[in-house]
Amino acid sequence: MQFLSDNAASVHPALWAAMHAADAPQAPYDGDDLSAALDAAFSALFGRPCAALWVASGTAANCLALACLVQPHGGVICHEQAHIEHHEGGAPGFFTHGAKLILGQGHGCKITGSEIERIWAGIGKDVHEVQPQAVSISQTSELGCTYRPDELAGIAETCRRLGLRLHIDGARFANAVAFLGCTPWAACAGADALSFGFIKNGGMSAEALVLFDPDLAELARIRRKRAGHLQSKGRYLAAQLLAMLDGDLWLANARQANLGAQELAAAAGERLLYPVEANEVFLKVSVAERAALRAAGFGFYDWGDHAARLVTAWNSDPDHVAALAKAIAAL
Repeated sequence: MQFLSDNAASVHPALWAAMHAADAPQAPYDGDDLSAALDAAFSALFGRPCAALWVASGTAANCLALACLVQPHGGVICHEQAHIEHHEGGAPGFFTHGAKLILGQGHGCKITGSEIERIWAGIGKDVHEVQPQAVSISQTSELGCTYRPDELAGIAETCRRLGLRLHIDGARFANAVAFLGCTPWAACAGADALSFGFIKNGGMSAEALVLFDPDLAELARIRRKRAGHLQSKGRYLAAQLLAMLDGDLWLANARQANLGAQELAAAAGERLLYPVEANEVFLKVSVAERAALRAAGFGFYDWGDHAARLVTAWNSDPDHVAALAKAIAAL
């Protein structure tokens, strides 16, 4: 009964079917019909022109985006617990050829417009300090908290006023949209680039780098090739993304994952460390309590010495979710 990560979830059958349907001779790299259809499909989804590129991992999507937004001598403002800071092995600096991550704070791993402005104001405007050129936030955050549209509007306004570009790490963007019940654009409004996650949500090997500034598209394609991420049979990645968009499968999957997390949250009660606004549940549990849950057959990650992270997925077995909820309530 695994609640380690939504990365461990199986691939949705619709994607296997789509990849099988794509298994015919086509132009290589991104010259195939499916890859060519991505811009229009994502533009329709977001209700505005955009360019969409497939890549094979969230790290690639994040770091290619940042490399298009920031010069090697520049900086990226982000939360001190951001994924790009703690879980990408220095890839942001590698892809950007040296750009610095400038760390801020905020409850629930969310950064605010006022925090961005505080950081920006505290940096001397001279050659002796790294100058911020972009902001990166996560929707949802690394602690499962979701930015509301008004919070995004404040961040976007601050970025515009300070001349900063805005990137959104959307590894669980689908879960945010499902929780907010809003349009996809409302969950990322003001962004220049979005890393739209699909692998955690039923995909196999494809994420989307969505660029709302069309001028960045050609640069992103060049950098994707240079970074070794232009796959020769890209049609199989494009097929996955289009299958997820078809009939809003991406949203249905996210809703199902969120539903499981809400069931666990209801059982956790006062043990919850953060509001459950996607498919991650963080709760206070002792070493002995964690051992008891594992002995009962539940898999999850420790979160420090006195907490655990539980993650539901699009295909979490309802019986397993109910059993874990019962076990948490009985602690």
